Amino acid sequence: MKLSELNKGDKAIIVYINCENTLKNRFYSFGITKNSIITVEEVTLTKSTIEIKIKNTKVALRLSEASQIEVNYAN
Repeated sequence: MKLSELNKGDKAIIVYINCENTLKNRFYSFGITKNSIITVEEVTLTKSTIEIKIKNTKVALRLSEASQIEVNYAN
């Protein structure tokens, strides 16, 4: 499933990042890497932005960017 499909409070593990290298490097700089555990902190009402938490860092991503990250639910 895509990161963009998760709802507030969902926890997931990143399994694959499918995008161009420029965006992938930006994700890496935020700690968004394969096998990272993320929690969805907020989704905007307009469904244009998602806020995720990785370790102790919160990152806001456009839904179009989040749709390029494959995740699986984590317990």
